[in-house]
Amino acid sequence: MKAQIIVQGIVQGVSYRFFAVKMAKQHNIKGYARNLPDGNVEVIAEGDEGMVNEFIKQLKIGPPAAHVTGIDVKWDNTDSGFDNFGIRY
Repeated sequence: MKAQIIVQGIVQGVSYRFFAVKMAKQHNIKGYARNLPDGNVEVIAEGDEGMVNEFIKQLKIGPPAAHVTGIDVKWDNTDSGFDNFGIRY
């Protein structure tokens, strides 16, 4: 299962993408995280649906310096074939 997640709030300049990488590895999630021009972070997460849901719970918390004010999730059944989880620039 794949999810496109848009994380809103104070999520740039606070190591949010690196936090996402760490959480993705713990939950066996493939995909990527990237900063968006509007100040949000986009996360593409692929994996077992239960693990993706657990990953999203962690994204709602974020690292200590972040302040997440909202998360939008769009689910998709397609498989993008990611090999790992990384940061895109």
